[in-house]
Amino acid sequence: AAPALYITLAKKGFFPEEELKTLRRTGSILQGHPDMRKTPGVEMSTGSLGMGTSVGVGMALAARLAAKDYRVYVLVGDGELQEGQNWEAFMAASKWKLSNLIVIIDRNYVQLDGPTEEIMPLTDVVARMRGFGWDVRECDGHDCESVYEALCSARGARGGPRAVVANTVKGKGVSFMEGLAAWHGKRIEPEHYETARRELREGC
Repeated sequence: AAPALYITLAKKGFFPEEELKTLRRTGSILQGHPDMRKTPGVEMSTGSLGMGTSVGVGMALAARLAAKDYRVYVLVGDGELQEGQNWEAFMAASKWKLSNLIVIIDRNYVQLDGPTEEIMPLTDVVARMRGFGWDVRECDGHDCESVYEALCSARGARGGPRAVVANTVKGKGVSFMEGLAAWHGKRIEPEHYETARRELREGC
């Protein structure tokens, strides 16, 4: 996700696009995990899994205290949910009825080192979130209309915090990547890149 963020920031003028060629090199402002001290436009350093939900809870509480009408969206991966900090944040959001907080969970069943259910089973994420007092919706994370409808429905709900579980397939549309942890952070070589481009074009 970091390269996509960096491209967006460069296009928005936070730093010269030429910097994109330095991605993950020693001394570059564009490291594998965004660093707010180095990268212009980054408002929160990330990398330690599980922090996003806690920060989102803080932002949602800040909106309430400042009497400001905005929503906070947090995107998390299912492997990331193995970090206990998330569940503390989920409990807090429910206790304080943070109706301006929407957490989107990418449920693809694969993390850095393998299948989530082999490493630390999450089982039924929807039931777990509901058990923590959240209003939950599911969608097809590869279907923009399905995602849009789920988010609109979540925005319109009343009460406490909301979650959208986006069911996805890691590497969807690329035959040699689908569902494989090996491609979580692996660099794609030119020959693989062309194959992936062709398969994605054919699948459109």
